[in-house]
Amino acid sequence: VQLQASGGGLAQAGGSLRLSCVASGSVNVMAWYRQYPGKQREWVAVINSGGVTNYVDSVKGRFTIDRDNAKNTVYLQMNSLKPEDTAVYYCKVVHITARGSKDYWGQGTQVTVSS
Repeated sequence: VQLQASGGGLAQAGGSLRLSCVASGSVNVMAWYRQYPGKQREWVAVINSGGVTNYVDSVKGRFTIDRDNAKNTVYLQMNSLKPEDTAVYYCKVVHITARGSKDYWGQGTQVTVSS
């Protein structure tokens, strides 16, 4: 499975950005992570094939993850952005087969929020 992420950029505090990540095939769980400089990648939001979502506390009420299964695409709508949301964002998908599961990562997309 190959992933192509897009949608990062520069936004002002309080603004919005929408990230997209297209998978080359159907997948099960889709998620977004972010990584600050010098830090480990951290989980931000996840959505399963049934549309059930979960978020890290710091983005609840501001970020929304959704997916279009027909397009094998996951989105992250980021509203009320804060400077501390500045990070490189990565999409991750989990592909489950009868032989097990495997994680795939997209390339990162930079999100920069100015104060």
